[in-house]
Amino acid sequence: MGLFDLIKEKLGIGRDAHATERPAGAPPSGTTTAAGGTTVDSGVVPPSPTAAPGATAAPVSQVDVAAKLESMAATHSEQLNWRTSIVDLLKLLGLNSSLEARKELATELGCPPDKMADSAQMNMWLHKEVMKRLAEHGGTIPPELL
Repeated sequence: MGLFDLIKEKLGIGRDAHATERPAGAPPSGTTTAAGGTTVDSGVVPPSPTAAPGATAAPVSQVDVAAKLESMAATHSEQLNWRTSIVDLLKLLGLNSSLEARKELATELGCPPDKMADSAQMNMWLHKEVMKRLAEHGGTIPPELL
């Protein structure tokens, strides 16, 4: 899993954070196992799981990234400027914000080589690109952050 996937996961973008994946080799939901051990499709669609109290089943496109980050920043022990700093954004999400980690993220997202050579330019590019990609993956991002 890449660092951008971790960012999306921390923000609840792309998939339900409480969803469980089916183990490899397990039959798909809606199937039953016959006495002989073979998998037979029962033709019955299982009921939708009920959300836990307080959990929301909002579509991916309704993740308000700025509101979520503001809420996280309000309870964080440090004063972080996540709106302009990729380092502070990563810190706020509890992710590695080292230069090495940021270079890996920049490579993952396709940062131009000329920007990779200058960490300040890379950081500015990274912040804009992360916000842009979060919007592409269903996050609601205010225009000033794009």
